[in-house]
Amino acid sequence: MTAGDVMGDERMRRWRLVLGSEAEPETGTTLSGQDRSVDAALAALYDAGEGESGPQRSAGLGSSAPRVARWLGDIRQYFPSTVVQVMQRDAVERLGITRMLMEPELLGAVEPDVHLVSTLLALNEVMPEETKQTAREVVGRVVAELEARLAERTRAAITGALDRAGRTSRPRHSDIDWDRTIRANLKHFSPALGTIVPDRLIGYARRNHSVQRDIVLAIDQSGSMAESVVYASLFGAVLGSIRTLRTSLVVFDTAVVDLTDQLDDPVDVLFGTQLGGGTDINRALAYCETLVTKPAETVLVLISDLYEGGVREDLLRRARSLVESGVQVIALLALADSGTPSYDAENAAALTELGVPTFACTPDKFPDLMAAAIRHDDITGWAATNIT
Repeated sequence: MTAGDVMGDERMRRWRLVLGSEAEPETGTTLSGQDRSVDAALAALYDAGEGESGPQRSAGLGSSAPRVARWLGDIRQYFPSTVVQVMQRDAVERLGITRMLMEPELLGAVEPDVHLVSTLLALNEVMPEETKQTAREVVGRVVAELEARLAERTRAAITGALDRAGRTSRPRHSDIDWDRTIRANLKHFSPALGTIVPDRLIGYARRNHSVQRDIVLAIDQSGSMAESVVYASLFGAVLGSIRTLRTSLVVFDTAVVDLTDQLDDPVDVLFGTQLGGGTDINRALAYCETLVTKPAETVLVLISDLYEGGVREDLLRRARSLVESGVQVIALLALADSGTPSYDAENAAALTELGVPTFACTPDKFPDLMAAAIRHDDITGWAATNIT
């Protein structure tokens, strides 16, 4: 058998797994061994039966807890974690097995990811007490993974921006940044003296760790913003840990809840949200306005799809007032890894006209966005360069 024949057989094998048992005659492939187990795991989720009204999904996974548990174990054995996460989401959506997230034993078997966290938060109010601790553990694992990926980058970006904003060429002796000063004055080395004679000193205008910027995160907790709620809550906790920032975190639907006092634990923040419901952005901005004490040093990040359930004219009037007072207002249509979000284009255009930069942002870009805002950079220009 030639190499080409082997590659052809492998392609047919893969097509057979993708298309299901009905494709066996066309592919000329009969599965054996582990491939049959893989095919069974896929069939339990994706094979359809024909009913009077057309194709209908099998509901086999939902028949018993042991069957679900075995299926979860199978897919974790046969597929990489990224594929497992997709299959889990499909199972919840297509087979109606949301109840598996209500049982501690099954919940402990799933592969945690941001989408699973979103689902757990949406079920929080109806989740049995015996499941809630397991749910917190699953959410905690996802938060820990996200923190490992994003927290240090965020702190480094923010600290660098604050340092740059506070840097001066006439520092007091105790505020001199000796590393930067030496590197900036290497050309002034004196052979006769055997040392550098600095032409200028570089240091910091203030080293007392006083608050230099106020950050207000206003998070729309409507169901469509679930992934953004997860990321925004994590970033709120990270920003809240930086002493030179005063960070407030506000979540809203038709009501407004201030979760600032829970910022030391992002899991508590997440379980303090209530996904779903309507949206009153104007009411949220009205509350955020009460948190502003130094407008020129305040960054307000509104994370919303801008579908306003309140009075649109009041929302725009409030946004204009904040911008005119000197607050740097940024509207993020999404803070998520997923693709182009659905949003109210008319409100987005109106906010842009008022001087509120409006765009979607991925979590990996958010630290640099906040650093640019702290430096008072042109955010519209930053977005044009950094957001694709």
